[in-house]
Amino acid sequence: VQLQASGGGLVQAGGSLRLSCAASGRTFSTYTTGWFRQAPGKEREFVAAISWSGGSTYYAYYADSVKGRFTISRDNAKNTVHLQMNSLKPEDTAVYYCAAAQRTYYSSRDYRDQNRYDYWGQGTLVTVSS
Repeated sequence: VQLQASGGGLVQAGGSLRLSCAASGRTFSTYTTGWFRQAPGKEREFVAAISWSGGSTYYAYYADSVKGRFTISRDNAKNTVHLQMNSLKPEDTAVYYCAAAQRTYYSSRDYRDQNRYDYWGQGTLVTVSS
């Protein structure tokens, strides 16, 4: 599976952006897909993840810092996962990476762990100005 992240850019505080993670190589509708970010001088951290629970049902998980502002979703027809980011803050400035795992994760111990993911996209830069 190859992942291509896009949608980053420069936005003012309070604005919105939508990131996309397009997968190629195989259908990844049952994969756990996550977004992570790395701010300058900081370690990469978990942002959000979406896990398949059977049929057309998915569970979404968020870091506390983005809960209520970010929404993760997927468009299986386009083999794509989106991260809608609203009410952006300067502290959201980072390179955002999407990642996919062949396994389904429901525990925060798993979906927050970067080592649990098998495939990574190249990253897209989000800059939020104050």
